[in-house]
Amino acid sequence: MGGSQRHRALRGLTLATVGLAWLLAGLTAHAQPDRLRYQEVTLVTPAGEVVASIPTGFVLELLESSMQRPRMLTFAANGDLLAGSAGGHVYRLAPPYGTAISVVRLSGYPHSVALRDGEMLIAQTDGLYRAPYRPGQTTIAPRDVELVARLPGGIGHSSRTVRLGPDGGVFASIGISGNCSDQYLGSEYPFGRRRGGVFRLLEQPGGDASFEAFGSGLRNPVDFSWHPATGAMYAANNGPDHLGYEVPPEYFSRIDPGSFHGMPWFQFDGERLIRDRCIGTRPPRGEGEVTLPVALLPSRSAPLGMEFVPEGALRAELVGDAVVALHGSWARQPSGGPVGDPATRRPPKLVVVRFGGGADAIRVEDLVSGFQVDSGARWARPAGVSFGPEGALYFTSDAGVMGLFRLRATGG
Repeated sequence: MGGSQRHRALRGLTLATVGLAWLLAGLTAHAQPDRLRYQEVTLVTPAGEVVASIPTGFVLELLESSMQRPRMLTFAANGDLLAGSAGGHVYRLAPPYGTAISVVRLSGYPHSVALRDGEMLIAQTDGLYRAPYRPGQTTIAPRDVELVARLPGGIGHSSRTVRLGPDGGVFASIGISGNCSDQYLGSEYPFGRRRGGVFRLLEQPGGDASFEAFGSGLRNPVDFSWHPATGAMYAANNGPDHLGYEVPPEYFSRIDPGSFHGMPWFQFDGERLIRDRCIGTRPPRGEGEVTLPVALLPSRSAPLGMEFVPEGALRAELVGDAVVALHGSWARQPSGGPVGDPATRRPPKLVVVRFGGGADAIRVEDLVSGFQVDSGARWARPAGVSFGPEGALYFTSDAGVMGLFRLRATGG
């Protein structure tokens, strides 16, 4: 079954039939992976002892806790770990990753970085920047950070994520400013309103650069990555807040060149695609062109960082699955607004989208949970994720205990 046929077939599925993670129609038959089993572990943090749930056979460690609101992570060729932050710093952590130093502090929001050809690319709200950088370098002078290409700035959803694709191309993600903002990645929209999806950098001789749309119609795709076997791009997307606590679910979507994912004009409510009447402008593309998500995450759970499990990481049965950091909701039941019992907020956690060694998503399972206690208080909120050279999973927390955590297999 082709991609467009599969998406049309999915519209007949119900969320009740398949749960929060649902099967693609026409899923290629292959062995279903066993579900993870869990153990509770106690972790000593600056906030005291806390309890988390992790898969059996794994160890959870807090490595560093001095960074200011660390976000997305990138490993350098020499094993150094670089972290963007909402505190203005780009941090460097050398193995064994217990000490963070600020490589550069900027006046903007260096949410993420990528490394290529002797330079660091830094994604800030208003543009993509670069500076000379070699693995092991400890400082960058702010004056050496120069603009590569402007990005639409403005209010709302100020994070920007930059990544290098399998072909060496530079990609960046950007969210629309609100729930119903008339913004779209298309040349017919003015520059300041070209938001909501994934861009690809176009570089010209002489240093001129701009971005072109790669995938559009996503409200806030904070992070994205490529499946290690198929090379297809996937993104975790934050849905809108104005439809209540339960609708729509958050998306985990395949992003093909030119794909359109509907937002803010269309929402997939878990059963069908609906027209969102909060925006009155005509959709730039029709309902029949909307690409549906390949898996669903709990509504209002705020997916941030994501990464596929590479060969040799964690355990063999997880290779090719996608780890997604869920930041947790500010919304509370029943209305989905900020007023209510904090215990009803959607909890932060790490989840894994299981592919089972195949090309299609099968289901979603918890990976690390327990960051929110019964009262609704949170001792951490996962943000960025990345895999180290030894195969362990590293993730940041930008609230509660702010710093760097590591999940590794026993003996790894």
